[in-house]
Amino acid sequence: MSIPIQHTVTIVLAQRNSKKFKIATNLIGNSSKIKILSENKAFEYSINKKLSKFELRYLFQNNKISADIFISNDPQRKKRLLICDMDSTLIGQECIDELADFADLKMQVSKITESAMNGEINFEEALIKRVRLLKGLDTSVLEKCFQERITINKGAKILCQTMKANGSKTAIVSGGFTFFTNKVALACGFDTHNANKLISVKNKLTGEVKSPILGREAKLNTLNNLTSNLGGKSYALAIGDGANDLSMIKAAGLGIAYKAKKIVASEAKCEILHTDLTTALYFQGYSESEFICS
Repeated sequence: MSIPIQHTVTIVLAQRNSKKFKIATNLIGNSSKIKILSENKAFEYSINKKLSKFELRYLFQNNKISADIFISNDPQRKKRLLICDMDSTLIGQECIDELADFADLKMQVSKITESAMNGEINFEEALIKRVRLLKGLDTSVLEKCFQERITINKGAKILCQTMKANGSKTAIVSGGFTFFTNKVALACGFDTHNANKLISVKNKLTGEVKSPILGREAKLNTLNNLTSNLGGKSYALAIGDGANDLSMIKAAGLGIAYKAKKIVASEAKCEILHTDLTTALYFQGYSESEFICS
């Protein structure tokens, strides 16, 4: 007789709400199995049968409850590596689109960005095309763009610092630019960052980016390299939103699509759609009382 595989179901409500939380826990049935991760916000429970996240989602939607849901049978829930995309994941913007706005080309550039993130066009070719449009832009605009346009997404610092405090390595790997990944890494506390480097001459962007371009395969290679001494890819948590993140998201032990394009959300193990980046901690079994943000 085979031993039933235990699954852990994690539910994170879109908003902290005592009434909806009570309804959500009542929908589960056996309250003795429930572990509260955050009061009136997040909980988990274990079951010995396979459950569809689509069934749960439908059940919650019918009761007018918005929540992010993850079902796991992974014995190593807490990961040893956090590897994140930056644009539209750790931050709320696409840096290249915001830079283009300083050249009055945001609409043109953002259309290319959208197509690339949806996987409709080759990422490397799209980056070269977009960077070419930035030719002649003064490098001082980079700092101005960061200060005036870029916002760190809710939960990014807590996610990074909580995992670091528990011994995990943390890395940003971005198809964006090193100027911005450096600043975001410092703001959140990431150990390392890797991205593309804009070329400039006499404080003017040349419209070129240093080769090789960091894209989809480079992100996957970074994950593989960083986990080689940590037990392998199953010990990684990868988070991203665009098509160039998909390979590392699918390879990681826990791959999360964060408010992602359809192509990414449909293939990722789970997604964060209604909540913030702290949900990636709940999905690993962390309680809110364990969160750290210095």
